[in-house]
Amino acid sequence: MAASSPSSTSTQRSDALSVGFVLTQLWHKVPGGTASSALKLYRALEARGDLDLIGIGAAGPRLTDTEAYEPPAGTRQLKLPYQLLYDTWQRLGRLGPESATGPVDVVHATTTLVPPVKQAKLVVTVHDMFPYLEPDVLTKRGGRILRAGIDLAKERAEVVCCPSQQTIDDCVAAGFPADRLRLVPWAAVAHETTATEIEDLRERLAVGRPYLLWVGTVEPRKNLQLLLQAFADAELDDVDLVIGGPPGWNEDLEELSARLGDRVHRLGFVAPDDLAPLYAGARALVFPSLREGFGMPALEAMAQGTAVVGAAGTAIAEVVGDTGLLIDPNDLAGWTSALQQAAEPSWGETRAAGAKARAAEFTWERTADAQVAAYRDACAR
Repeated sequence: MAASSPSSTSTQRSDALSVGFVLTQLWHKVPGGTASSALKLYRALEARGDLDLIGIGAAGPRLTDTEAYEPPAGTRQLKLPYQLLYDTWQRLGRLGPESATGPVDVVHATTTLVPPVKQAKLVVTVHDMFPYLEPDVLTKRGGRILRAGIDLAKERAEVVCCPSQQTIDDCVAAGFPADRLRLVPWAAVAHETTATEIEDLRERLAVGRPYLLWVGTVEPRKNLQLLLQAFADAELDDVDLVIGGPPGWNEDLEELSARLGDRVHRLGFVAPDDLAPLYAGARALVFPSLREGFGMPALEAMAQGTAVVGAAGTAIAEVVGDTGLLIDPNDLAGWTSALQQAAEPSWGETRAAGAKARAAEFTWERTADAQVAAYRDACAR
């Protein structure tokens, strides 16, 4: 993928708003949820046909070869690998996206790894404020870079987009001007999944018993230690716990998982094509995060008609609404009781239709509309 590759939307009309769309997180070893949501947003924006989108990546090979994180066709690569690129952006203010794209109307930093801009208007997506609110759950370098990026977003961005009201509130509390904040929530698409597809997946993954499901990147704020302990305390002899997602950082679940034996299934990274039947086959999604910027797995599960037991007082509550069960993420006894309820087939069956209807309110078309409005607001400043 050469830096001189043409834009994938070069056939669009010449007066279209031009956007340099930063996707350097696709070069990370663990791209994570921010990469998935950014790629889905890119495709939704591209489908509109009224933007000239140019993807922006880092130099060198990507550290994951997973097709789910394949950059869009025509993505331009900057001249440094991402680690050096971020230091160059923050310390020297050089090698911004316009060095690869040429002049554009907007540069959209889809994470708080914020690049310098020359003439373009800067739009930044702040997924969450964890680097300030929960610094201990990040690596030392990661926390430093992300905090610096948040500060740059506050100082330089014409518009800051947030996926949840909780993140907006956290930004206001941190000193972001409220008139520059925009709510741009994520979305999910329902996939028709047959009973045969579900059974085939369970056979392939060797998940024979009914199961409760957790999906995400394994890291401390996901609160998996509490989930595993609550599952142990619930004594659900005929229901397993499935944990799907790649290892992230600063979290070791081996000892507690080993004590639970074959009742816990650690799947690692789950291919995108497997997610829909994995969600659809679960008794419930169980999601006790201490904090979330949005909670995409909750919405994806609900789109498949799978109800959610989620963390009260977090952005997950904004997604789940009254369709599931919300428990304080620090309440071990409460989670133990909730898992016992969710393990019963009738619990999820009575909530399936409501969960699916709620998820249908979150569409990528609406997300793209809100994002383009944010671009236009930035250009008007």
